[in-house]
Amino acid sequence: MTSSGTSHREPDDVAPGPPAASAASGPGPAGPALWTAAWELLLPAASAPARARGRALQAALREAVRTGRLAPGTRLPSSRELAVDLGVSRGLVTETYEQLTAEGYLRSDRGAGTWVGDAVRAGRPAARDLAPRPTGAGADFLPGTPDLSLFPRAAWAATQRGVLAELPHHALGYPDPSGLPRLRTAVAELLVRRRGVVAEPERVVVVSGVAQAMTLLGFVLRARGLRAVGVEDPGSPEHDALYASAAVGTVPLPLDGEGLAMGPLRASGVRAVVTTPAHQFPSGIAYSARRRTELLDWARSVGGLVIEDDYDGDFRYDRAPVGALQGLDPECVAYTGSVSKSLAPGLRLGWLLVPASLAPEVVARKRTMDLGNPVVDQALLARFVERGDYDRQLRRCRRAYRERRDALVAALAEYFPGTEVSGIAAGLHVIAALPERYGPRDDFLLRAGAAGVAVRPLTDYERAVRAGGVRLVLGYAHRSPTRIREGVRLLAEAVGAEPAG
Repeated sequence: MTSSGTSHREPDDVAPGPPAASAASGPGPAGPALWTAAWELLLPAASAPARARGRALQAALREAVRTGRLAPGTRLPSSRELAVDLGVSRGLVTETYEQLTAEGYLRSDRGAGTWVGDAVRAGRPAARDLAPRPTGAGADFLPGTPDLSLFPRAAWAATQRGVLAELPHHALGYPDPSGLPRLRTAVAELLVRRRGVVAEPERVVVVSGVAQAMTLLGFVLRARGLRAVGVEDPGSPEHDALYASAAVGTVPLPLDGEGLAMGPLRASGVRAVVTTPAHQFPSGIAYSARRRTELLDWARSVGGLVIEDDYDGDFRYDRAPVGALQGLDPECVAYTGSVSKSLAPGLRLGWLLVPASLAPEVVARKRTMDLGNPVVDQALLARFVERGDYDRQLRRCRRAYRERRDALVAALAEYFPGTEVSGIAAGLHVIAALPERYGPRDDFLLRAGAAGVAVRPLTDYERAVRAGGVRLVLGYAHRSPTRIREGVRLLAEAVGAEPAG
């Protein structure tokens, strides 16, 4: 850009550019070292093709000012000196100075030279990483984390190469928002075989994990006039925020020894409820056959919906897993699961099986939410399931997690004699109720934290904190048997426990 007024020029006695000058660059806050660092950024721009050189020089100088490489108040070399240093025409430098002066990055005082303006607030914002990270504790028993070292890297990489080789070009366009037909077919066959569901491919919607499934259902239920859903108490604290994002409230409902207590459910007035019947989180119980029947009878009587979160249904260690509730009445149950515990949560892949009456609305909402999941990832998981690799991964995880659960139960019996471990032999966590002598709970947690042992009390998952002793939700899947035993020993030393024997 050229100025409409008089030509922008500096007097010849202005301090020259860095390589040719060792004098201070002026009374501004920056000395020659700072200008030299910024000047080096201009060299690639000077070597750009002739037609693009002006734009490249402007962009480089603009970036130097914006990021703080050239601080406000820094005096720039004259156009003549900078042109010589960079090996470009003086007119090119003059035009660059004029353009950035017009934009506010630079300022020019006739007869006094060109300076970096103070309109720009320097500093490149750093990208924060908000992903959950290991606590750094000496012993971490926080629940919900699988062993990510078990991820089948070699098999996954081989599958990816095969998928990329066979995927046609047109398949890389926008996908079906409900998911690739190949993956929906593979998931339906997998879930029918392993979890006993009713799962025609048209009922399957591929989602980014259980969290998205809950949010999708929240939007659809809200559109149908529902203002609240019931949630288990104790239960996952994430449900409140997920449903709130769809303007749907949550109503905590208590459990009894068989599952969700039916009296409070009937009295609540809700017509949808979120459940974990195969392995209730966090209590660890499995819903009884009677309670499953009662829950479905309730749903039919109110025209309601049971939302079944089968977050770890494949991991049962003492017997074959109990089949999913959805198989008993697929028109009253929306079923969801994911690969977060079996492969890795970072894959963000899961599934939602919906009643036929809800399918069009769920798919329409999925389309507006994200236009569908990544095509390559979907094709990869489909092939992984079809070839039997997913079944092998489940068997591998189940063997490892069963061994680790046994190690945790044995270590608790040794170092905290009298501890009651409740819940079925399943999943990735146990509930440990310690004898009263280890209370009060808050003192126990303070001593554990001071010793570098990360544990979570059951009260973290209860809506109304109940009285009681020390009840812990202990995760074990991400720790080796040796580290589990060492961690329990460290915890025992911290709280003064006396080992058995």
